[in-house]
Amino acid sequence: MKNLLSDYIKPDRAPRFELGRVVATPGALALMHRTNSNPFTLLARHVAGDWGECCAEDAQTNEDALAHDSRVLSVYRLPLQSAPVEGAEVAQDPSRSDEDDDRIWVITEADRSVTTLLLPEEY
Repeated sequence: MKNLLSDYIKPDRAPRFELGRVVATPGALALMHRTNSNPFTLLARHVAGDWGECCAEDAQTNEDALAHDSRVLSVYRLPLQSAPVEGAEVAQDPSRSDEDDDRIWVITEADRSVTTLLLPEEY
């Protein structure tokens, strides 16, 4: 997997942990297909420490998880938008609710044996 991801990871964003075996749930596969999203892009962001739309507390938990070998969770809304410019606010579409916001979770287990792409409701 590392060789496949190398095309998606920028040189300044080296992998911070191992992904292990990568799997995806049927719901995650359907969402990625419907939004024409590339799973390698999601995995590259996840493994580089771009936690996506995690709240500040969850982002800190991820940083702690890297130091203490705990589970790592990233949250991305699909389709992915280009990375925001530092200091710029990301506009949210007020017509969208949390129930239909097309979020996907990427979870790497504590032992780094498996990384799963799934929908929040599939957890």
